[in-house]
Amino acid sequence: MSIQQYSVNQHPIQTLLTWIKSGEIAIPEIQRPFVWSTTKVRDLIDSLYEGYPIGYLIAWRNPTVKLKDGTSSEGKRVLIDGQQRVTALMAALLDEWIVNKDYKRVKITIAFHPKEKKFEVSNPAIKKDKEWISNIADIFSPDVKVLRFVSDYCEKNEINDQDEIYESIELLRGIVNNHIGLIELNADLDIETVTEIFIRINSQGAVLSQADFAMSKIAANEIYGGNKLRKCIDYFCHLAVAPEFYQQLADVDKEFTSTEYFQKMAWLKNENDNLYDPSYTDMLRVAFTSEFKRGRLQDLVALLSGRNFKTREYEEIIAEQSFKQLEQGLLTFMNETDLKRFVMILRSAGFVESSMIRSQNAINFAYIVYLVLRRDKVEPSEIESHVRKWFVMSVLTGRYSASPESSFDFDIKRICEIGFSDYIKDVEAAELSDAFWHAGLPQQMNTSVASSPYFKVFLASQVHANDKGFLSKKITVRDLITHRGDIHHLFPKNYLKKNGLTRGKYNQISNYVMMQSEINIAIGDKAPAEYFSKLIGHCNNGSESFGAITDIGEIQENFKMHCVPNEMENKTIEHYEEFLIERRKLMAEKIKSYYWRL
Repeated sequence: MSIQQYSVNQHPIQTLLTWIKSGEIAIPEIQRPFVWSTTKVRDLIDSLYEGYPIGYLIAWRNPTVKLKDGTSSEGKRVLIDGQQRVTALMAALLDEWIVNKDYKRVKITIAFHPKEKKFEVSNPAIKKDKEWISNIADIFSPDVKVLRFVSDYCEKNEINDQDEIYESIELLRGIVNNHIGLIELNADLDIETVTEIFIRINSQGAVLSQADFAMSKIAANEIYGGNKLRKCIDYFCHLAVAPEFYQQLADVDKEFTSTEYFQKMAWLKNENDNLYDPSYTDMLRVAFTSEFKRGRLQDLVALLSGRNFKTREYEEIIAEQSFKQLEQGLLTFMNETDLKRFVMILRSAGFVESSMIRSQNAINFAYIVYLVLRRDKVEPSEIESHVRKWFVMSVLTGRYSASPESSFDFDIKRICEIGFSDYIKDVEAAELSDAFWHAGLPQQMNTSVASSPYFKVFLASQVHANDKGFLSKKITVRDLITHRGDIHHLFPKNYLKKNGLTRGKYNQISNYVMMQSEINIAIGDKAPAEYFSKLIGHCNNGSESFGAITDIGEIQENFKMHCVPNEMENKTIEHYEEFLIERRKLMAEKIKSYYWRL
């Protein structure tokens, strides 16, 4: 017979809110971005008013840890499912500020119509309408005098019978007495079991990630400053996206602004580079992996809980050391010089615009490589080359697209075992053989997805080589990318459409070039045989045609920059397929040459 690994209890919502305010139960900081819509908050309150169930919350009491005096202690409850519902209740009933998904600090105000017994998200019209109570939080204030509140409402609305209004408002006030189920996982469960439960809970909606789990665990520990670490992560990620958040943070959270963390992130107030704007998941992954030499965030939760991996017991000294180590990893992550230098290295590889980066985990591990090599005091020029190569290799091979945590864990351990220089050579031999460059990569380029990582790397190779735009004399591919230039077709799209080709065929990435719009307009829907013949003829005569190039040698060099196959002046619709095959090979060859020069 299996042993039940949890207990189930019903608690009034008021009790839950009291636990949260007193710190008995740990939830995400209210400053974390809240992803629910305001109408979803309204619907939650309406469900409570109607007496409907709103689901269960799931918490895990921190495991028992050994204290220095030999006794043991249980920690707070860590909420691992139900965070959005709890935050919604705090926002609507307690009038708490929240940060929305756009990093704006807002209040979610729910209005109530006592006569019609309905809820709406408050708005200017409702606030002017005396039949509405524009903010239900007023009703839940400990200072509210209900009889006076009802009397004032009835007087404003010329209502003689106050009983109906009183009953309606008391019913609303009573929702904090509604019970909500709390499934509490046993405190003696090990981290692997809790993680398994966590994964099963979230296998359907995937509303909570391993990073969320870790963040709740961090926030739960005030003894070793986890609550401040949690704010550090959240605030840094806010500021990276919205530098204007700095003054608001300085005004609102005076306690945090006096910490070392705030001083270390203050440089972001003047930073507008968006090439690498890390989320809290990115920041945790990089700080943890670079500092602990592990890649699985469930291991971070275990270590912060005091897990001894050898004895499988929990010890306070391990929890204390792990919080110190995580703090160091976060401070290193936030270092202005290192983060700016890392971004500069990415730009030097040709990735000059955030839309060119399609794998956040590839950029995360590239930063890990940078931090590890910096710690090992590797020469700066060697660091730059290693980071550029590792990032491009990761993107081309999709190294972190399937099981990123397992790949992070494997890679960091191998780097620690044999050193980065030897490891990258092993990876290149296995992943970037001649077969990859001559067959694998061209095959992967058989796609019509413009955001394809292979096309992005091809563009990076052109930026790195300082190539000019297609048929451009002065304007570079870098210029076209950074100024939102257009991607156009070598075989014009309308020409292909007129010949019956579908989107999946005419939008092949091997038909794309970066080209000035005015040149593209001039070419129109002409067959390559027509406009290439005209181009070559005019250049032979020293005159302009499409674009400003007038020299035949210069135009041929431009064709080479863009991997344009030979004899385009003879190609029509019947040559389209062979053109695609040939250009994929040429593009792959250019990327290969670019990679080995990084």
